[in-house]
Amino acid sequence: MIEIIVSVLLLAGAAFMVLAAIGILRLPDLPTRMHASTKAAAMGAMFTMGGVAFYFGDSVVLARAFAIVVFILITSPIAAHVIGRAGYFTGTALWDGTVKDELRDNYDPDTHTLGSGYEGSPERVAPPPGPDSSKD
Repeated sequence: MIEIIVSVLLLAGAAFMVLAAIGILRLPDLPTRMHASTKAAAMGAMFTMGGVAFYFGDSVVLARAFAIVVFILITSPIAAHVIGRAGYFTGTALWDGTVKDELRDNYDPDTHTLGSGYEGSPERVAPPPGPDSSKD
């Protein structure tokens, strides 16, 4: 019975990783590729670690597999956010079929800051006062 569970988990992990690889190759732009790589690959790694934990059945291996899964759950979304933000800030082109770009009106490419409508709108968030602003 354990062999069947291990086989199903390892095959599911391999399938998710193959889907992630296909997504990276086939999807049109950075945000969609990033989505495929972080979601599907993380899920594949988690299924694989579940299979490893079931196969060995040792508490030390189970603890390590659990630690790896927690590490992936914590770092995958953060890495995706950082990669997406860096790609946007460096000017990576979005796909022509992109429907919504919520950062376009809030991002100032000269200063790399976000505000609410940097194009002269009065509700733009002012930068915090610096150390020299108290000199009067």
